[in-house]
Amino acid sequence: MAKTVIIEAPGGPEAYKIVDREVGEPGPGEIRIRHHACGLNFIDVYQRTGLYPLQFPHAMGMEGAGVVEAVGEGVTHLKVGDRAAYASAPPGAYCEARVMKAAQVCPLPDAISFEEGAAMMLKGMTVVYLFHRTTPLAKGDTVLFHAAAGGVGLIACQWAKSMGIRLIGTAGSPEKCQLALDHGADACINYRDADWVAQVRDLTGGKGVDVVMDAVGKDTFEGSLDCLKPLGMMISFGNASGPVPPFNLATLGAKGSLKITRPTLFTHIADHDTCQAMARQLCDKVASGEVKITIDQRYPLAEVAEAHRALEGRKTTGQTVLIP
Repeated sequence: MAKTVIIEAPGGPEAYKIVDREVGEPGPGEIRIRHHACGLNFIDVYQRTGLYPLQFPHAMGMEGAGVVEAVGEGVTHLKVGDRAAYASAPPGAYCEARVMKAAQVCPLPDAISFEEGAAMMLKGMTVVYLFHRTTPLAKGDTVLFHAAAGGVGLIACQWAKSMGIRLIGTAGSPEKCQLALDHGADACINYRDADWVAQVRDLTGGKGVDVVMDAVGKDTFEGSLDCLKPLGMMISFGNASGPVPPFNLATLGAKGSLKITRPTLFTHIADHDTCQAMARQLCDKVASGEVKITIDQRYPLAEVAEAHRALEGRKTTGQTVLIP
C-alpha cells in the first residue's frame, strides 16, 4: 500500500484527499518506483480545477524522483536499484510509490539529489524545448520571459546566460526581480507597477525581442505581442492568469508578421528516445553547475493543499517539492 493524493471532482486545494492504494507489480514496459520527493507544478493546478479535464477520481502530480523497486518485461534502460526521475502523464506522482510506464522515466545521476530531480524534470525539460526545440535561438538573441522568478523562470535565466542569450524577465515584486537577476537575467521588470511593454521596448532600443516565452497567459498575452520585433515568435506555454481569450489571427500580420505557437512538454517527450535525450541534456547542465536547481519550499505530502495555496497565491519562488 502507498499513500496517494487523489481528487474526486474539480475544485480548490481542499479537494485533495490522501488514500491508501495498492501498488502492485509492474507489467510489460512498466516500472515500480518509490518516491523520495515529488514535484509541484502549475499544470497540477490546471488539472485540479478542471481547466485541463481528467476523468475522476484521479491521482495527481506529474513528476517525481526515487528508486526503482521493480522492472517489467521489456524495460532495458532502467534496473532495480537505479536512481530515477521523471515528468510524465498520466498524473499520479503525489504518492509514496507507484507503478507507471517506464518510457519517460529517466536515470538520475548521483550528482543530482532526489529533491533536485523531482523539482527539475518538468520545468527543466520545458526549458530544453523552449530554447532548443521550438524556434531557432542563438547567442546574441533577446528573449522576454514572463514569471522569471518562478520554477521554470529561474532555470530559464541560467540557461539563457549559459547560451549567451539576453533574457529580459518580468516578475511581480522587487524581490522576485532581484532573484531573476541573481540567476542570470539581463534585466527584470516589475509588471505590477510599471509599463512593462514600454520598458521592454526601451531595453531593446525600440526594436523589440526575438522571442517571448509566456506561461502567464491572459494578463500578458496582448502586451507580449507588442514586445516582439517583426517576424518574432510568441511561445505561449501556460495559463497562470487564465487561458488566453480568442483573438483575430490578422492581428499577427498587423503587428509585424508575427509567429505564435502553443507547445506542451508532453508532445516533446512522447517519444522515448527524445525524452531520454532531453533529460540527459538537462542533467548535464545541472551536473556541470551551469544550472542550479533552487528549492525554496518543501512540504510534507500531507500538506499538499497548503503547497497549492502558496503556488496559486504566487507566494513561491524557485521550486517546491513534496516529501512522501
